Amino acid sequence: MGVFTSGSAGRSRSLKSVLGGIAVVGASALILGGCAAATEEPAEPAGPTEELELKIGTILPQSGALAFLGPPEEAGVALAVQEINEAGLGITIEAIYRDSGDTTTDTATVSVTDLLSQDVSAIVGAAASGVSFNVIDQITGAGVVHFSPANTSPDFTTYDDDGLYFRTAPSDLLQGEVLGNLIAEDGAATLGLLVLNDAYGTGLAAQVTSTFEAAGGEVVEEQLFNEGDASFDSQISALTAANPDAIAVITFDQAKVVVPSLVGAGYPGENLYFVDGNLADYSADFETGLITGAKGTAPAPNLTDNFTDRLLEIDPDLDSFLYSSESYDAVILIALAALAAGSTEGVDIASKLQEVSGGSGDGEKATDFASAAQIILDGGVVDYDGPSGPITLDENGDPTEATIGIFEYGDDNTYADNRLN
Repeated sequence: MGVFTSGSAGRSRSLKSVLGGIAVVGASALILGGCAAATEEPAEPAGPTEELELKIGTILPQSGALAFLGPPEEAGVALAVQEINEAGLGITIEAIYRDSGDTTTDTATVSVTDLLSQDVSAIVGAAASGVSFNVIDQITGAGVVHFSPANTSPDFTTYDDDGLYFRTAPSDLLQGEVLGNLIAEDGAATLGLLVLNDAYGTGLAAQVTSTFEAAGGEVVEEQLFNEGDASFDSQISALTAANPDAIAVITFDQAKVVVPSLVGAGYPGENLYFVDGNLADYSADFETGLITGAKGTAPAPNLTDNFTDRLLEIDPDLDSFLYSSESYDAVILIALAALAAGSTEGVDIASKLQEVSGGSGDGEKATDFASAAQIILDGGVVDYDGPSGPITLDENGDPTEATIGIFEYGDDNTYADNRLN
């Protein structure tokens, strides 16, 4: 598939710049060729003739710069596993949870090696694009499905993955467009960027820049830093010297260090913009009112109270739901693809993932595992829509629809999350 473009029917992107609003981003929902012609003969049941036993692994961040995303992501996986097993519809699933760490460690490689030795069919993770790039060849080279709930680097779209890489998170071509437009619509004429120097940070920064400049703005300063850097003094000095109207902080948890330093150097906290990698609760980290009025963007599926309540039964201590639904849907899709293929082999699962997501252009809608599985067992084709959205994977394993949320921080340094309203 080509890049996400706008300007034709079905491809327009609407943006609500209302505070705490939602920007619904529609990429080309392609109806892909290759569908078999209709015949008068009834379809053969696609489901398995005996119970499938599916084993998956996870490499989600239990440590490192994205550790705050680990609990909601693992809760999403655990909830999906529980509901699949309780359904009793031809498949049982076992999940083995391992740590991804971040790019400063070799944790992900060690975890993947362990999981492959246990003959998993699919691995869910990592959260960080840079971490996934470190292990994607190891995973797909073993014939195992690599399915991330949170990778957003545009580079995955064209990566040579033998058709085994998938994601439920939208490309940063989408978030970058929403963020760049938001900053411009808020009245900023000049922009500074503090950017993590990896596939995630530079890809997102490039899209923010192009969108902001297309809206008539000017990027007057961009400062890069590397994962593991302990000092950001030179970057902060350069940014504050440029005195832009707004600064986009494209980091992971380094925001806990750089944001107080920026404000301490005299930059207004209300003029800062956060992204999905650092949109977090800072009530325990920042002094009251430090970032009042600051805004941020992140993929924002319309999470229902029912879904979040179910997650809280899995982990009562959750204080964020970021990427929980994407993790849940990744596991549901893997299980449905296994059922449709009648196999737990990674290559067979991969061959059905686009179909069960609705990406083949046909199929009967279902919004929960049990009803979706029953459609398959009855010999039909399912089009699963989950709490993360319609999904509709394209031939590159990318979702073709996404919702990007716009959030605002209050005096308590927490952000308004309208997914929970």
